[in-house]
Amino acid sequence: MNSRLIMIYTLLALIPGVLAYTWHFGIGVLLNLVTCMVAALVTDFVVMQLRRRPWQTDFASILTGVLIALCLPPLLPLWITVLGTVFALVFGKHIYGGTGHNVFNPAMVGYAMLIVSFPLAMSFWPASATNDPATVIQAKITFGQGFPTYDGMTSATPLDDYKFREATTNQEYFTGAAADNFQKWMIINLAFLIGGIALIYLKIINWKVPATFLAMLALLAAVFFDSGSSASLGSPMFHLFSGATMLAAFFIITDPVSRPAYPTGILLFAAAVALVTFIIRSIGGYPEGVAFAVLLMNAASPIIDHYFQGREGVHETA
Repeated sequence: MNSRLIMIYTLLALIPGVLAYTWHFGIGVLLNLVTCMVAALVTDFVVMQLRRRPWQTDFASILTGVLIALCLPPLLPLWITVLGTVFALVFGKHIYGGTGHNVFNPAMVGYAMLIVSFPLAMSFWPASATNDPATVIQAKITFGQGFPTYDGMTSATPLDDYKFREATTNQEYFTGAAADNFQKWMIINLAFLIGGIALIYLKIINWKVPATFLAMLALLAAVFFDSGSSASLGSPMFHLFSGATMLAAFFIITDPVSRPAYPTGILLFAAAVALVTFIIRSIGGYPEGVAFAVLLMNAASPIIDHYFQGREGVHETA
């Protein structure tokens, strides 16, 4: 199967997650998707013209745009959305020579830049689906004027609640006041899980990679779980179905370019991403640690390859 077809199937596998996102958060999700895809294609075209290289539609760049869009709040201003996508394509892909040569996952490069540069804007998630065009447009065209349309309509994500908890017990995520919010994110993660299983069935990704990531994350949560007090580090179920867990497991850490090349190295990479994600979620400064964990292990991939070179003679192909 050629790389172009793999990218197309991967984009199709994201559809269940996109539908779940849109159902729970509204049309801002679709606007983010369109904006990021267009920004990715335009950036590709402009950079290729500057490099005096022929341009054709690059589905890898479209996939990067979609992955960034799925990490962003639905009402994030369009200029921030475009900025993140352009940064991802320029500094995550083209600066290294283009598709297939990047050291870091481009989507995570763009997202990490945004979360560091605009932490307040990146924390605004609607409490319910926002489908009123006037509200969405007003939020999207905001430029350095605050977020006036958000008053009374935002809510923290489960990972935000977990990170900044003071009296929240684990039980509240399942049967208490935080249950509706957690169930929303659980459905979104289940939708990405369905798409990921489809990729495994089509032999586009190796099941061992997401399985290693999810098993390590669940193991760490189980070891440090204290039955659910307010000081708990979160249950395995909470960590598996909150935030970007399933998106990362099946669509981000499986990127064959920015991960190690040898089979055992790939599994070590997946386990290490889970470890760093858990550490950041538990004691780090950000609620979600996936992007930083992926980028850190992207940087470590050459070292991992160097260790396994000569010990394992066959590169992983899926």
